[in-house]
Amino acid sequence: MASVYFTPGPAQLYPTVERHLQQALDNQVLSQSHRSQGFKELYKRADTALKELFQLPAGYAIYFTGSATEIWERSLQSLTANTSFHLVNGSFSMKYLEHAQWLGREADAYQVPFGEGFDMAQVHVPTQAELIGIAQNETSSGVCTPVSDIHALKARYPEPLLSVDMVSGAPYAQLDFNLVDTAFFSVQKGFGLPAGLGVWLVNEKCLAKAASLQGQQYTGGHHSIAMLHEFYQQFQTPCTPNVLAIYLLTHVVEDMLAKGIDTIRKETEVKAEMVYNFLEESELFQPFVQEPAHRSPTVIVAEVKGKPASDVISKLKEQGLVLGSGYGKYKDQHVRIANFPAVSEADMERLVKALRLL
Repeated sequence: MASVYFTPGPAQLYPTVERHLQQALDNQVLSQSHRSQGFKELYKRADTALKELFQLPAGYAIYFTGSATEIWERSLQSLTANTSFHLVNGSFSMKYLEHAQWLGREADAYQVPFGEGFDMAQVHVPTQAELIGIAQNETSSGVCTPVSDIHALKARYPEPLLSVDMVSGAPYAQLDFNLVDTAFFSVQKGFGLPAGLGVWLVNEKCLAKAASLQGQQYTGGHHSIAMLHEFYQQFQTPCTPNVLAIYLLTHVVEDMLAKGIDTIRKETEVKAEMVYNFLEESELFQPFVQEPAHRSPTVIVAEVKGKPASDVISKLKEQGLVLGSGYGKYKDQHVRIANFPAVSEADMERLVKALRLL
């Protein structure tokens, strides 16, 4: 029996990837030029599918990069001249802040301890902030910021651009993109694809800000918003992109649309409840995130009691169940369980059963 990967990225491949990969090979997709009509049609098809999946308002553009990590840097280069503000509750939200500092921005932050969610009443964004950065789902700690809190933050602070890292929350997170200016993710998590592609969603307010900075500072060269958008208007990319990843993403998103995003979200919640209920009653494990409202449904972090987490990971791996280790200093105290659409309810039931027997 093939192993099931509950790792938070790269993660379990979406069930249809193998078929789409073979079709890409059969159709020689990998040999076509990124300036060809065939690629333009593929990009347009990807654009249409992603806009439907996320219910993007008119005026949104979709760009492809090498990774979500790249978008941290590109967004700050293209959308800020001096200042940014970051909500930090884990390692990845911290890295967005660090990118701003590396670029010489005056970067302020509201930071809470690792594993805790935000009390939005305590968030005070400086008037000079050009961009607010927030991770909707912290992959490192398993903390999820409710989308209602993100929407409320934008309502309180409508002027700064709101930039949402939804790397491990997409496609589950149901953001209202009328209340978000830019968001981004990579494909090796919730979309169940091989790593190597970042997807950047950008609205017209961002385009205007980027245009105002173009020529005034370095805004990212070939991957500045201005350059990406110039090529996007022709459904092209400035540089040779990961055509295979774009092809697979397009087909997987279409598969998700055919299944129904509401169905995918409900399945995600059922599987998450299954795991959290077990963790609450277990003597060996407990949920790391204490506040239920802030527990991620897509990256579940469990604290292991009485033994090294590596023992748990090794024992389950022998059964073909591959868990993620804790992040950073929590490597041997936590296990991370990715609950992405590629993992079925039967897979999750099998995992919980195995955990009970440890």
